[in-house]
Amino acid sequence: MRLGLTAGYSGAQMSINLDLILEAERLGYDSVWTAEAYGSDAVTPLAWIGANTTKIRLGTGILQMPARAGRTSTTITRSAWATRMRR
Repeated sequence: MRLGLTAGYSGAQMSINLDLILEAERLGYDSVWTAEAYGSDAVTPLAWIGANTTKIRLGTGILQMPARAGRTSTTITRSAWATRMRR
């Protein structure tokens, strides 16, 4: 049996529970999945998760292709802003 974890949908505020994802990877989970809807995309959080993990496989649900470029840039902008604000 393969176990997967959903990172959920963070909405307009980018929020990733990286500790939970790292624990799932340590326990041998097969994959982590992200979702998208209005406010953020599924690809940008996966890039962050992929940069911080080594073995767990990454996946998305359905991607809304007509909105791809705008939504991805919006999520990147919000996450960059949040990173600067935490320092």
